Amino acid sequence: MSFPNLGLSAEQVGLISLKQSSDNRFRVGESGVVAIAGTGDGKVEFIGFADHTMSLVNSAMGYPAYYPVDSVAEEAPLKAILMDLDGTTVHSEEFWIWIIQLSVASLMGDSKFELEDADIPYVSGHSVSEHLQYCVTKYCPDKSVEVARTYYFEHTHREMQLILDGKGKPGAFRPSPGIKDFLLELKAMGLKLGLVTSGLYEKAYPEILDAFKTLNMGDPADFYDTIITAGHALRKGQAGTLGELSPKPHPWLYAEAFRVGLGMGYDERHSAIGIEDSGAGVASIRLAGMQAWGIGGGNIDQSGTRGLCSQYSEDFESLLGLIKQRC
Repeated sequence: MSFPNLGLSAEQVGLISLKQSSDNRFRVGESGVVAIAGTGDGKVEFIGFADHTMSLVNSAMGYPAYYPVDSVAEEAPLKAILMDLDGTTVHSEEFWIWIIQLSVASLMGDSKFELEDADIPYVSGHSVSEHLQYCVTKYCPDKSVEVARTYYFEHTHREMQLILDGKGKPGAFRPSPGIKDFLLELKAMGLKLGLVTSGLYEKAYPEILDAFKTLNMGDPADFYDTIITAGHALRKGQAGTLGELSPKPHPWLYAEAFRVGLGMGYDERHSAIGIEDSGAGVASIRLAGMQAWGIGGGNIDQSGTRGLCSQYSEDFESLLGLIKQRC
């Protein structure tokens, strides 16, 4: 087995075979390394040994990290469902990609700047700083991500206020098709529910509030058993919380939601699943020791992480059927 607890081979998991890790720490055939492979977007690499697998989560901000890859299994009945926000519960990725584009345009002093299709996997699913660092590196390496963040929050505050005033970008936050019935069914089944996002609180919470208002579902804080965001932004004169260096695909947001938010022990992880539309989210769930279930519409295929999904469906109706079979 090339990758214990992950898969027999890179091809089976849908990964790209590598001769060495990107940080040059490991090489196939040396120090007990049997195989090395990475996701299509290069965000996560797996180093296979004879009896275990390690993962390397790369960082555009210069702080990569290694994690053990533990086994995942199904343990009936299911007790908890954790879900992503952007692209899974609410369709808002286009809006936030647009904000990234506006921020880079301001940074470059070019109002006509537009992102390319090839940029999309790198400007969605990760942290704000990761998105901006990617753009700075590619389009304006003489600029800094710190200045880019200043523009980002200027655009974000303006556009969010316009949305609250009913004058914002049309269709910015659209509840995913079928999400209301899906959530209500899960709630009726007595499952613990958690919402997990790499988005900072000031941008993420208005999204779910707006979506619940559209769906006439009341206060999301009352509905969910836990809501975990990437915390508060660090800006001059304010205290921030850790979130920019530890977002998806690191395991910490899902681990926090599961262990702290829901109060469930690591030995119960096989009775929980995480639902994601992004490759970063799929990797985050998997590294947190839970099954990742993918849903269409995001960048799972483009990022090369579909093989890390225990289940995959294009809609919530199909996912609900699979969940009912396990309860």
